[in-house]
Amino acid sequence: QLQASGGGLVQVGGSLRLSCAAYGGLLSSYGMGWFRQAPGKEREFVTSISWTGGTTYYGDSVKGRFTIARDNAKNTVYLQMNSLKPEDTAVYYCAAARFPIRPTTVLSAVDSWGQGTQLTVSS
Repeated sequence: QLQASGGGLVQVGGSLRLSCAAYGGLLSSYGMGWFRQAPGKEREFVTSISWTGGTTYYGDSVKGRFTIARDNAKNTVYLQMNSLKPEDTAVYYCAAARFPIRPTTVLSAVDSWGQGTQLTVSS
């Protein structure tokens, strides 16, 4: 079970960190990622990290602004978001899979989803 937290209301240019904690299991052997879904749009890939933390992927729209990290000892994955823009407004979902999550990963292949946390960036 994944539980995402840390969303909120932020002004343009601000920062926020999301967390995704795993309960009832270990994250260490799972690829992890963050996806987001804005109103009226499809869920899209944001970023992912391998189970060792050695490989990361980022969507083009967040490169250089967002950073994913994981702490396997705490069963937690983080998403640090800087220089936030209004177009970052969305519900953010963490995801876990028994394979490396990549930008091309099909949503239905993901093993587990968090419940989502809302980020609103105001201009």
